[in-house]
Amino acid sequence: MFEELPPEMREKVYVSERFLSEPENVKALSGISCEVLSDAVFAQASDTKTPQGILCLARQRTYRIEDLLKKTVHLLILESIQDPGNLGTMFRTGEGAGVTGIIMNRATVDVYNPKTVRATMGSIYRVPFFVAEDFAGTISEIKERKVALYAAHLRGSMSYDAPDYTLPCGFLIGNEGSGLSRETAKLADAYIRIPMEGKVESLNAAIAATLLMYEANRQRR
Repeated sequence: MFEELPPEMREKVYVSERFLSEPENVKALSGISCEVLSDAVFAQASDTKTPQGILCLARQRTYRIEDLLKKTVHLLILESIQDPGNLGTMFRTGEGAGVTGIIMNRATVDVYNPKTVRATMGSIYRVPFFVAEDFAGTISEIKERKVALYAAHLRGSMSYDAPDYTLPCGFLIGNEGSGLSRETAKLADAYIRIPMEGKVESLNAAIAATLLMYEANRQRR
Protein backbone atom coordinates (compact mmCIF):
# COMPACT_ATOMS: atom_id res chain seq x y z
CA MET A 1 0.00 0.00 0.00
CA PHE A 2 2.82 2.41 0.84
CA GLU A 3 4.73 1.66 -2.36
CA GLU A 4 1.61 2.20 -4.49
CA LEU A 5 0.65 5.49 -2.83
CA PRO A 6 1.05 8.38 -5.31
CA PRO A 7 3.82 10.68 -4.01
CA GLU A 8 1.55 13.74 -4.15
CA MET A 9 -0.77 12.10 -1.61
CA ARG A 10 2.01 11.33 0.88
CA GLU A 11 2.10 13.59 3.94
CA LYS A 12 4.19 11.79 6.59
CA VAL A 13 5.85 8.39 6.96
CA TYR A 14 6.51 6.55 10.21
CA VAL A 15 8.60 3.40 10.54
CA SER A 16 9.57 1.13 13.42
CA GLU A 17 13.14 0.45 14.47
CA ARG A 18 12.71 -3.20 13.53
CA PHE A 19 11.57 -2.19 10.05
CA LEU A 20 14.83 -0.30 9.48
CA SER A 21 16.88 -3.33 10.51
CA GLU A 22 16.14 -4.89 7.11
CA PRO A 23 18.38 -3.58 4.27
CA GLU A 24 15.64 -3.95 1.64
CA ASN A 25 13.33 -1.75 3.70
CA VAL A 26 15.97 0.94 3.99
CA LYS A 27 16.41 0.78 0.21
CA ALA A 28 12.63 1.17 -0.32
CA LEU A 29 12.72 4.40 1.70
CA SER A 30 15.55 5.92 -0.32
CA GLY A 31 14.95 9.66 -0.69
CA ILE A 32 11.84 9.60 1.51
CA SER A 33 11.77 11.50 4.78
CA CYS A 34 10.39 9.43 7.65
CA GLU A 35 10.12 9.45 11.44
CA VAL A 36 11.47 6.46 13.34
CA LEU A 37 9.42 5.11 16.27
CA SER A 38 10.42 2.54 18.84
CA ASP A 39 8.83 -0.85 18.25
CA ALA A 40 6.66 -0.41 21.36
CA VAL A 41 5.38 3.01 20.31
CA PHE A 42 4.79 1.81 16.75
CA ALA A 43 2.73 -1.13 18.02
CA GLN A 44 0.48 1.32 19.87
CA ALA A 45 0.15 3.57 16.82
CA SER A 46 -0.88 0.75 14.49
CA ASP A 47 -4.36 -0.77 14.49
CA THR A 48 -3.10 -4.25 13.52
CA LYS A 49 -1.81 -6.93 15.90
CA THR A 50 1.23 -7.68 13.75
CA PRO A 51 2.13 -4.42 11.97
CA GLN A 52 4.59 -4.51 9.09
CA GLY A 53 6.49 -1.59 10.54
CA ILE A 54 5.53 1.25 8.25
CA LEU A 55 2.65 3.74 8.49
CA CYS A 56 1.82 6.57 6.15
CA LEU A 57 -0.37 9.63 6.59
CA ALA A 58 -2.01 10.21 3.22
CA ARG A 59 -4.01 13.06 1.78
CA GLN A 60 -7.59 12.09 0.92
CA ARG A 61 -8.83 12.36 -2.66
CA THR A 62 -11.87 14.44 -3.54
CA TYR A 63 -13.99 13.59 -6.58
CA ARG A 64 -16.99 15.22 -8.21
CA ILE A 65 -19.81 13.15 -9.66
CA GLU A 66 -18.63 14.28 -13.11
CA ASP A 67 -15.32 12.51 -12.53
CA LEU A 68 -17.16 9.17 -12.50
CA LEU A 69 -18.96 9.84 -15.78
CA LYS A 70 -16.13 10.75 -18.15
CA LYS A 71 -15.89 7.42 -20.02
CA THR A 72 -18.52 4.90 -21.10
CA VAL A 73 -20.18 4.77 -17.72
CA HIS A 74 -19.88 1.62 -15.63
CA LEU A 75 -20.90 2.41 -12.05
CA LEU A 76 -21.27 0.52 -8.81
CA ILE A 77 -23.86 2.20 -6.57
CA LEU A 78 -23.86 1.07 -2.95
CA GLU A 79 -26.51 1.58 -0.30
CA SER A 80 -25.62 1.07 3.36
CA ILE A 81 -22.85 -1.50 2.94
CA GLN A 82 -21.62 -2.16 6.49
CA ASP A 83 -18.70 -4.55 6.28
CA PRO A 84 -15.40 -2.76 5.58
CA GLY A 85 -13.97 -5.90 3.98
CA ASN A 86 -16.89 -6.05 1.56
CA LEU A 87 -16.46 -2.42 0.56
CA GLY A 88 -12.72 -2.81 0.08
CA THR A 89 -13.25 -5.94 -2.01
CA MET A 90 -15.73 -4.06 -4.21
CA PHE A 91 -13.12 -1.38 -4.87
CA ARG A 92 -10.53 -4.00 -5.78
CA THR A 93 -12.77 -6.06 -8.05
CA GLY A 94 -14.31 -2.86 -9.41
CA GLU A 95 -10.91 -1.72 -10.64
CA GLY A 96 -10.31 -5.14 -12.16
CA ALA A 97 -13.67 -5.06 -13.92
CA GLY A 98 -13.12 -1.55 -15.23
CA VAL A 99 -15.74 0.45 -13.33
CA THR A 100 -15.63 4.19 -13.92
CA GLY A 101 -16.55 4.89 -10.32
CA ILE A 102 -18.28 3.87 -7.09
CA ILE A 103 -21.11 5.86 -5.51
CA MET A 104 -22.07 5.37 -1.85
CA ASN A 105 -24.67 6.77 0.51
CA ARG A 106 -23.68 8.23 3.87
CA ALA A 107 -24.80 5.08 5.72
CA THR A 108 -22.15 3.02 3.94
CA VAL A 109 -19.08 2.21 6.04
CA ASP A 110 -16.33 4.83 5.87
CA VAL A 111 -14.21 4.33 2.78
CA TYR A 112 -11.20 5.32 4.89
CA ASN A 113 -11.84 2.69 7.55
CA PRO A 114 -8.40 1.00 7.95
CA LYS A 115 -9.88 -2.42 7.15
CA THR A 116 -11.52 -1.03 4.02
CA VAL A 117 -8.30 0.61 2.87
CA ARG A 118 -6.31 -2.60 3.32
CA ALA A 119 -8.95 -4.68 1.53
CA THR A 120 -8.74 -2.42 -1.55
CA MET A 121 -5.10 -3.52 -2.01
CA GLY A 122 -4.32 -0.10 -3.49
CA SER A 123 -7.43 0.32 -5.63
CA ILE A 124 -8.63 3.15 -3.39
CA TYR A 125 -5.87 5.27 -4.97
CA ARG A 126 -7.17 4.69 -8.48
CA VAL A 127 -10.96 4.12 -8.47
CA PRO A 128 -12.97 7.37 -8.39
CA PHE A 129 -15.66 7.41 -5.71
CA PHE A 130 -18.39 9.75 -4.52
CA VAL A 131 -20.23 9.78 -1.20
CA ALA A 132 -23.68 11.23 -1.90
CA GLU A 133 -25.33 13.50 0.65
CA ASP A 134 -28.55 13.22 -1.38
CA PHE A 135 -28.44 9.60 -2.49
CA ALA A 136 -31.79 9.55 -4.30
CA GLY A 137 -31.03 12.89 -5.95
CA THR A 138 -27.65 11.66 -7.16
CA ILE A 139 -29.19 8.51 -8.63
CA SER A 140 -31.85 10.60 -10.39
CA GLU A 141 -29.13 12.86 -11.81
CA ILE A 142 -27.32 9.82 -13.19
CA LYS A 143 -30.52 8.54 -14.80
CA GLU A 144 -31.02 11.91 -16.48
CA ARG A 145 -27.68 11.33 -18.19
CA LYS A 146 -29.09 8.23 -19.89
CA VAL A 147 -27.36 5.72 -17.63
CA ALA A 148 -29.37 2.50 -17.26
CA LEU A 149 -29.54 1.33 -13.66
CA TYR A 150 -29.97 -2.31 -12.65
CA ALA A 151 -30.87 -3.42 -9.13
CA ALA A 152 -29.65 -6.75 -7.82
CA HIS A 153 -32.94 -7.83 -6.26
CA LEU A 154 -34.58 -11.04 -5.07
CA ARG A 155 -37.70 -10.01 -7.00
CA GLY A 156 -35.77 -9.76 -10.22
CA SER A 157 -37.23 -11.78 -13.08
CA MET A 158 -34.40 -11.11 -15.54
CA SER A 159 -31.14 -13.03 -15.37
CA TYR A 160 -28.16 -10.79 -14.68
CA ASP A 161 -26.51 -11.70 -18.00
CA ALA A 162 -29.52 -10.76 -20.16
CA PRO A 163 -29.30 -6.92 -20.39
CA ASP A 164 -26.97 -5.04 -22.72
CA TYR A 165 -24.23 -3.58 -20.52
CA THR A 166 -22.16 -2.20 -23.40
CA LEU A 167 -24.17 1.01 -23.02
CA PRO A 168 -23.72 3.34 -20.00
CA CYS A 169 -24.94 1.42 -16.95
CA GLY A 170 -24.78 1.10 -13.20
CA PHE A 171 -25.50 -1.61 -10.62
CA LEU A 172 -27.38 -0.98 -7.38
CA ILE A 173 -26.21 -3.13 -4.45
CA GLY A 174 -27.88 -2.96 -1.04
CA ASN A 175 -27.09 -3.67 2.58
CA GLU A 176 -25.71 -7.15 3.39
CA GLY A 177 -28.68 -8.05 5.59
CA SER A 178 -31.66 -6.14 4.23
CA GLY A 179 -30.73 -5.42 0.63
CA LEU A 180 -31.86 -2.26 -1.14
CA SER A 181 -34.43 -0.01 0.48
CA ARG A 182 -37.76 0.27 -1.33
CA GLU A 183 -37.07 3.92 -2.15
CA THR A 184 -33.75 3.13 -3.82
CA ALA A 185 -34.98 -0.01 -5.58
CA LYS A 186 -37.79 2.01 -7.19
CA LEU A 187 -35.19 4.16 -8.92
CA ALA A 188 -33.81 1.20 -10.87
CA ASP A 189 -34.74 0.71 -14.51
CA ALA A 190 -34.85 -3.07 -14.04
CA TYR A 191 -34.47 -5.74 -11.38
CA ILE A 192 -32.00 -8.50 -12.17
CA ARG A 193 -31.23 -11.74 -10.39
CA ILE A 194 -28.32 -14.13 -10.13
CA PRO A 195 -29.51 -17.73 -10.67
CA MET A 196 -28.65 -20.02 -7.77
CA GLU A 197 -28.88 -23.75 -7.27
CA GLY A 198 -29.63 -25.64 -4.07
CA LYS A 199 -31.19 -23.86 -1.10
CA VAL A 200 -29.08 -20.70 -1.31
CA GLU A 201 -31.25 -17.58 -1.23
CA SER A 202 -28.63 -14.88 -1.66
CA LEU A 203 -24.93 -14.20 -2.13
CA ASN A 204 -22.45 -12.08 -0.24
CA ALA A 205 -22.84 -8.46 -1.41
CA ALA A 206 -19.26 -8.21 -2.67
CA ILE A 207 -19.57 -11.50 -4.58
CA ALA A 208 -22.84 -10.39 -6.20
CA ALA A 209 -21.31 -7.05 -7.18
CA THR A 210 -18.31 -8.84 -8.66
CA LEU A 211 -20.47 -11.06 -10.86
CA LEU A 212 -22.40 -8.08 -12.20
CA MET A 213 -19.36 -5.90 -12.84
CA TYR A 214 -17.50 -8.68 -14.61
CA GLU A 215 -20.50 -9.49 -16.80
CA ALA A 216 -20.40 -5.87 -17.98
CA ASN A 217 -16.66 -6.22 -18.49
CA ARG A 218 -17.15 -9.44 -20.49
CA GLN A 219 -19.71 -7.83 -22.77
CA ARG A 220 -17.52 -4.80 -23.37
CA ARG A 221 -14.54 -6.99 -24.28
